[in-house]
Amino acid sequence: MSNAVSALNGKVATANGVTVRDCGLQGMISMRGTFEDENFFTVLSHIIGLEIPDVRTIVSNGDRSVAWMSPDELLVLVPYADVNGIVAQIEEALQGSHFLAVNVSDARSLIAVEGEGAAEVIAKNVPVDLSAGAFGEGMVRRTRMAQVAAAVWCDGTNSYKVICFRSVSTYVFDLLAQSAKDGLVGAL
Repeated sequence: MSNAVSALNGKVATANGVTVRDCGLQGMISMRGTFEDENFFTVLSHIIGLEIPDVRTIVSNGDRSVAWMSPDELLVLVPYADVNGIVAQIEEALQGSHFLAVNVSDARSLIAVEGEGAAEVIAKNVPVDLSAGAFGEGMVRRTRMAQVAAAVWCDGTNSYKVICFRSVSTYVFDLLAQSAKDGLVGAL
């Protein structure tokens, strides 16, 4: 049994119809490689059960997701308890190939932002157009959130996820909670 706890330890804040909440422990694997390599594609589809997503998108099936992070990097999300076993399977299957698979679960935090004004709360803090026509479900962006690096994706109507480094998770959480508390101006 693991003694691991998320950096935010279940923290929740609600204001003006927007809820910002810690998603708890999340298995995350940073995978780098050549997407065109048939072996890379096959391993991803057989072990994770998902295909390589299109540029700036995320694909999901149940408790597993794969997000495009850059032309040679994916972020694989799996249950926290399964991550080490999945990394071992990937390493065995891709042995001899050019790749990297690293468990980054304990180095990152996952925060949900949900509610009618969720997009606006995030938009106050990132240089990304989060209007409905520009950023819809399944889209993901790596960006800056105020002073720190973050990734944001839309996982449904009025539902977003934010990933940041664990070391700045309190800062990001408080930033989002304060943005919700400050109120919505109807910009999106």
